[in-house]
Amino acid sequence: MIEMTLRLAERAASAALAKAAEMGVGMTVSIVDEAGRLVLTLRGDGTGFFTTDTSRAKAVAAVSFRRPTQELVALRESNAAFWSAVPAVARGEILPSTGGVPITREGRVIGAIGCGGGSPEQDHVCAAAGAADANGLGEADRLR
Repeated sequence: MIEMTLRLAERAASAALAKAAEMGVGMTVSIVDEAGRLVLTLRGDGTGFFTTDTSRAKAVAAVSFRRPTQELVALRESNAAFWSAVPAVARGEILPSTGGVPITREGRVIGAIGCGGGSPEQDHVCAAAGAADANGLGEADRLR
């Protein structure tokens, strides 16, 4: 069952963009469902034209591996050959680069958020803010 709704995606994206505005950074935000299918992309003012692609690919990486992409970057050290091949094998659909965070519901990954436009740390902070906001959304709110 697909649990990632447009309303939930909009909420997560809004929280990520609010965090980016607070930091003074232009940011593009993409939300995917648990199968990695795009639900929403919002391209922030002043962001590069590749940020729509990279934010989506970061979200796909986070949902595919069920962890923040910041952890995937750390894993590159232990198996560099595997992680450098992932983008090619996945035909550019997955980017294991900092800025993607899973969105969970009751311990299950239901989607992910990916951010691009700032530094790796800024992208992660914004994605984490969006995921945290979406993760805190109650059942009654999700159904409205």
